[in-house]
Amino acid sequence: MNRLASEPSPYLLQHGENPVDWYPWGEEAFEAARRQEKPIFLSIGYSTCHWCHVMARESFQDQTVAGALNGDFISIKVDREERPDVDAVYMAACMAMTGSGGWPLTVLMTPDQKPFWAGTYLPKGQLLALLDRAARLWREDRAGLLAAGEQLTAHLRGLEESGPGRPRRELVSRGADLYETLFDAQWGGFGQAPKFPTAHNLVFLLEYSRRTGNRRALEMAEQTMECMYRGGLFDHVGGGFARYSTDRKWLVPHFEKMLYDNALLVLAYTEGFQLTGRTLWKEAACRTLDFVLRELTAPEGGFYCGQDADSEGVEGKYYLMTPRELRGLLGREQAESFCRWYGVTESGNFEGKSIPNLIGRENIDREPEGIADLRQKVYEYRLNRTRLHRDDKVLTAWNGLMVAALARAGLALDRPDYRTAAERAAGFLEQSLTDKQGRPLARWREGHANHPGKLEDYAFYAWGLLELYAVTFRTRYLARAVELAGALLDRFFDGGKGGFYPYAADGEQLITRTKEFYDGAMPSGNSVMGLVLSRLARLTGEERWRTAAERQLACLAGAAEGREPGHGFAMLALLEALWPTGELVCVARAIPEELKNFLREEPRPELTVLVKTPETAGELERLAPFTANYPIPEQGVRYYLCQNGACAQPVDRVDQVREALKREIPSE
Repeated sequence: MNRLASEPSPYLLQHGENPVDWYPWGEEAFEAARRQEKPIFLSIGYSTCHWCHVMARESFQDQTVAGALNGDFISIKVDREERPDVDAVYMAACMAMTGSGGWPLTVLMTPDQKPFWAGTYLPKGQLLALLDRAARLWREDRAGLLAAGEQLTAHLRGLEESGPGRPRRELVSRGADLYETLFDAQWGGFGQAPKFPTAHNLVFLLEYSRRTGNRRALEMAEQTMECMYRGGLFDHVGGGFARYSTDRKWLVPHFEKMLYDNALLVLAYTEGFQLTGRTLWKEAACRTLDFVLRELTAPEGGFYCGQDADSEGVEGKYYLMTPRELRGLLGREQAESFCRWYGVTESGNFEGKSIPNLIGRENIDREPEGIADLRQKVYEYRLNRTRLHRDDKVLTAWNGLMVAALARAGLALDRPDYRTAAERAAGFLEQSLTDKQGRPLARWREGHANHPGKLEDYAFYAWGLLELYAVTFRTRYLARAVELAGALLDRFFDGGKGGFYPYAADGEQLITRTKEFYDGAMPSGNSVMGLVLSRLARLTGEERWRTAAERQLACLAGAAEGREPGHGFAMLALLEALWPTGELVCVARAIPEELKNFLREEPRPELTVLVKTPETAGELERLAPFTANYPIPEQGVRYYLCQNGACAQPVDRVDQVREALKREIPSE
């Protein structure tokens, strides 16, 4: 019996009518494996994964494969986006056995969850051969497979963990230099195809350039951002970025769009705009956020996971265009203008059709007159031409990233609607993705939330809340960030070696509980907590956060030593902590407009800002007790600025704050 039809996960529902007797991850499946003395076939993927669809069509809908699985195995399906902890454990096993990984992830394991074989996509013939051999060995040499599972599990548990290091500027500077050794000087990005945006690396390079004056870091970031925007990685018709490019010049993407990529890329393009003033970066950020608000936003306010690469079983079909099709839609003259600007040709650039792109176009900062109107017509036509699957679950972690992006962009790009969307999403997470104990839950879909929050749920959401506080100065966001950080220290922190475990001490215990520091497509929860704890220490002045931040930054330094390019967000957290910082307290009857303008015009993430008004005073003094010493004037405003441990005399104009900041200790 297939048990997936009533599961909330879109990925599991896609397999709900397979002839395979699937179980969701849980004790029912493990008990069945023990009772029937069968090995477990574990398949991990996600609903917008192209190769997951291929394997489903070839194998999991096939009666022969289903017969082999149902006869000799207990089969379990896992949505990696709902259970990143399970995915991380068995991806580590796959990496240990094969040296590579990906999805769909295919694992054979014992009834007590210990893996003895792991791989990724398998064609039907190879899968059947694997199942036949594994079933035979289970009958004839079960002790050998059990021993292999024990051996691999012991190896995973014994993987050496880096000890604490010494946070220092040389480590950060070396990281920036090493990116240059990986940089593609022609097409931007780092390394060869396939190329991933890894936007937190770009944010680090932009911030490093701003803090140190390093021009090369800025050039690498900007060239990468322009090449990504020019190529098919960016959806020039509908906005938003695809997950990665299959080629060196960013032309042919893997067409799925993920919420987390777009959140992180918005942060990069927003940072680029604030640093350089180039309007193209603002355009990229706005068109991406407008796509998210239009196509990935739930009526309740949360954000969906993403959109599929496939339409009607064909990868990229939704996005591809031909001149003939456009002539029928726009007429000959307008179609020629559109095709000329976006490189749509008779021969095409992908399987005989064209991915709209701006590669080779000159002066892309100023598009031809009328193109925007044509683009809207093509967009509306494309919406109705073919369906595009959307994964409509809401994940706390990914929503935290989007809250951070919307909050920062709302201020920087002067778009109050973005800030409003961020606040609405934060309200949704509080109302619909929080349990009775005030703890985050991981996933919501169709009115139902489930799965205890993991490290990334707490960390990414806390970061989003701090960004939201920085643009609204509503103390409830700061208070909730403090609560989340405190819960992580109480339930996830390694009191001996430092760092945060992926799941809580009182949660479901998997075969390993390895701390992760590496920044992949998303920053690690540990890296983000380095930033969160550092900011909380400066915002509140509390010893608890200062001590925790020091320990966390030491862990990040140890993990990044010699592997700096794989720890871009950790480098960002270290950069913010090790270069000059400032703390500004504004006291007034209401939030001054001049302060908002100053923060928009001169972004300084290293400057933490508190605003104390009659409405916020009580809560703010609880969170940051030192603010009790700052009386609210009857009229006007007072600014209290401290830099690098030294506090200046209070002033009553923001331009005086600006001048004081210009006299900060030099960056190098």
